[in-house]
Amino acid sequence: MKKYLTVSFVSVLILAACSTTKNIPEGSYLLDGIEIKHDTKNATSDLEGYVRQQPNSSFLFFGKVRLKIYNMAGQDTSKWITRTVRKMGQAPVLYSTTQASTSRRQLIKQLQNQGYLNAYGDTLLRKNEKNQKIKVTYELHGGDPYKIRNYIYAFSDTTIARIMGRFPSNRLVNPGDYFDKDMIEEEKSRVNEIMRNVGYYDFSKDYVYFKADTTLNSHAVDLFMDVYPKRDSLPYRRYKINDVTIISGLNSSNNISQSGNRINTNRWFFRNADTTYYNNLTIIRGRNDFLRTTTINRNNYLRKGNYYSDFMLNYTYQAYSKMGAIKQVNITTEKNARDSTLLDATIILMPANVHSFKAGLDGTNSAGDLGIAPSISYQHQNLFNGGEQLSIKLKGAYEFITGNEEGDLLNDSYYEYGIETSLTFPMFLFPWLKKSWRERPSASTRISIGLNNQHRPEYTRQFFNAAINYNWSAYRNRLQHSLDFQDINYILMPWVSQRFDSLYLNNNDDPLLQESYRDQLVSRTAYSVTLTNGRRIDPLYPTYTLRGSIEIAGVVPRLITTLNGADPDENGQKQILGVAYAEYVKGSVEYARTFYFSKKHSLAYRTVLGLAYPYGNSSVLPYERRFFAGGANSIRGWSTRTLGPGTYKRNPDGSDFVNQTGDMRLEFNIENRMKLTTMFEFAQFIDVGNIWTLKNYESQPGGQFKFHTFFKELAASYGLGLRLDLSFLLVRFDVGSQIYDPARDTGRFVMLKPTLDRMAFHFGIGYPF
Repeated sequence: MKKYLTVSFVSVLILAACSTTKNIPEGSYLLDGIEIKHDTKNATSDLEGYVRQQPNSSFLFFGKVRLKIYNMAGQDTSKWITRTVRKMGQAPVLYSTTQASTSRRQLIKQLQNQGYLNAYGDTLLRKNEKNQKIKVTYELHGGDPYKIRNYIYAFSDTTIARIMGRFPSNRLVNPGDYFDKDMIEEEKSRVNEIMRNVGYYDFSKDYVYFKADTTLNSHAVDLFMDVYPKRDSLPYRRYKINDVTIISGLNSSNNISQSGNRINTNRWFFRNADTTYYNNLTIIRGRNDFLRTTTINRNNYLRKGNYYSDFMLNYTYQAYSKMGAIKQVNITTEKNARDSTLLDATIILMPANVHSFKAGLDGTNSAGDLGIAPSISYQHQNLFNGGEQLSIKLKGAYEFITGNEEGDLLNDSYYEYGIETSLTFPMFLFPWLKKSWRERPSASTRISIGLNNQHRPEYTRQFFNAAINYNWSAYRNRLQHSLDFQDINYILMPWVSQRFDSLYLNNNDDPLLQESYRDQLVSRTAYSVTLTNGRRIDPLYPTYTLRGSIEIAGVVPRLITTLNGADPDENGQKQILGVAYAEYVKGSVEYARTFYFSKKHSLAYRTVLGLAYPYGNSSVLPYERRFFAGGANSIRGWSTRTLGPGTYKRNPDGSDFVNQTGDMRLEFNIENRMKLTTMFEFAQFIDVGNIWTLKNYESQPGGQFKFHTFFKELAASYGLGLRLDLSFLLVRFDVGSQIYDPARDTGRFVMLKPTLDRMAFHFGIGYPF
């Protein structure tokens, strides 16, 4: 091992020592770096992106690695090894006067687009004659910015003026804003979006123009918006939907021919075509009657007599496309031959293969214990010809447990097996809902049932779960809702060994451990909501995500036992079918925001607060519903479930996962992200937080939350991360080190004493927040 480390260290030294100017021709200079200086206040765009000539890519600590690799290849390009190594590297970027001049003009133009109409700039060069390197500084001066004084709708078309008057609060350009041409382009897109959703089928944002009056010579702009008149001087037409034809079950797009937005109906190929007229729809089917008429009607939002709308067209696409029974959706529109103010729409639905099988074998790693988890699943995408999805999954697992000492009850391997089934309906299945709610395109209802058996030498544990879940979205999919109307978990331990019973289940000193291995019933109702602001046209516009959830358990069992007059058992708990049920309330809120300084640099932060409280039939929260701290998406200086609660000290003699849970969670995370290349990203982060209990449990000394001391119990860590961005997937590797450890009696600040036991390594998929 020592030998390999030595070889690696020497290789790094050799690479670091390589010259970056080895292949620079005489009289030329290597572009060693660029810098942009400006005196403006609102130049938030990625100005660096307007520089035509960028220096060679550089990595932290190692410098221009790819350039050094290129220089190591040699000059003889006739050798394949030279060509191969050069492809791995990057050719030197030689400074170009022409490119620098073009970059300066582009930067000045961008400042002018942001309202600095009198902007000017200079290019400053810092040459290193000896090393043949040059650094370029673009020094920009914006002067006084122009601001919008008045913004007036000046439409000559009275109908358009009346329609736009209904949207005064949604303007993206307002008095007092900088005269930003990018925002004016966004405003044109907004107007185009409005017009195309109220019937203006032929409208384009290119028809919108602005007049800017800057003659006042006071850096103030009066802005007037209008649309260009049509060539025939007639008003712009508003179109209504006329005939809607849906071709259901077409197996191949080769059976139709298209020309622009027109479909040649003579090429439809159904030997035994069946035509149905329903709710102003013409539905044409072949032998493949794969969707019910009501299902086709429910998911279509292009209605006869309504004004044409891009929104309705997209909603129709979304509604059909989310159905697994449909492979492809094709929607076309064409002007009616008899009435030039009407549009005919044709929707083609191509069926997918409704049956699918999948087998898998996963490797597992639970706190260092390795295992395998085979599974086989079947899915039917269209069970009742309405887009219903049936899923059946058989699964198993075998884990090799390594205890801390011989004779440890947790030292033997275990296996488990189970079945999961679910049926998903693409609509709300709930009585008394009005039709518009029940059939909204984003709605779904999921009914699931599952059984699982765990077998270990010391006990057998059985899990039964059943749930009804509703999901829907609103606000153009920016607002996501999820309602677990009823989620029932029934946990039984039909057999335990005598030794396990005496050491764990009858250990009155640890009620949390008893709670984790007892028979119990958890009947919960939960609601969660997620709001995002989405990305606007400006790629540097800050994004945010706000999540909230609330759940309550025990309402239905409490009602049943109250009506039945059930008496409490010897522990003071009421039971259903001989099993005590849990009662608790739990809620959490999370807010995350990301600021973009440039296309390569962003800063993200997150704050999380969670509270849970057991009451009535429960003195302790079920283990699965408690909070934990540490891990890849939490305080990254600690491994998963190894931090807290409060100042609680982890048991060094064995597993202590049960006691390292809490009823309250408070976290704050901040992360600085920098793109190294198009694929690699480097991050630095700081995490602060902990968990606490709301009650004083003897088995968790120091874990109770106290308002006057909690700030002293906030753990802190810092670290570095490397991310691999594959465009469709982001792979994350983070290394966290502890700054402040509240579990220590003295010397809690451990930042200057880094050791392996005060560090944690994390592998994850996607950003932590």
